[in-house]
Amino acid sequence: MKTKLILLLVSVFHIALTKAQETAMSSAEITSFKQAVVAEAQKIKTLKTDFVQYKHLDFLSKEITSSGSMLLKNPNKLLWKYNTPIQYGILFKDNKVLVNDQGKKNKVDLGNNKKFEKINKMIIGSISGDLFAADDFTITFHKNRNQRIAKLSPKTKELSAYIQTIVLYFNDQQSTVSEVQLIEPSKDYTKIVFKNKQINQPISDALFSF
Repeated sequence: MKTKLILLLVSVFHIALTKAQETAMSSAEITSFKQAVVAEAQKIKTLKTDFVQYKHLDFLSKEITSSGSMLLKNPNKLLWKYNTPIQYGILFKDNKVLVNDQGKKNKVDLGNNKKFEKINKMIIGSISGDLFAADDFTITFHKNRNQRIAKLSPKTKELSAYIQTIVLYFNDQQSTVSEVQLIEPSKDYTKIVFKNKQINQPISDALFSF
């Protein structure tokens, strides 16, 4: 069950790198970009956003599309709620992860599973953009006409078993992530596009429950 859940959590975040032509950022651009993103991430206390997820599997001719909403309340509350095509939820709270699959609930203690702990930190850091200081990744910085891009490759075998690359897209003039993409070693991927983002609006603790 744990292996399936790890793959399920990782599948919340994957995709291919087929974007507009990219060029590498200069050293000055990287410094300025990192400073802006880190400064913004440190300000985030709560984040609420809708999302659309596109899952590509090599054996399927069409992507699997789903949508829902995400709530983040620092330091340790994160809730993904899928509304279509099925009701599904993943809740990270107080060092535990709870999955609600159409009413069927399973719980895992993050404190007893280092893989889940790393994935939890990765997910929260991916959303806020606060992954640049992570020792577990090698990071390169790029840009295209409308976006700035950070590509993170895991250094550890533990993470590399599930993730080949995390790609964070930041739309111009924004210092929070607009799109998260992860590529699996198998080349299957998922893309999540955020919309209707609200930062530092009140979010009740009661919402972080099933």
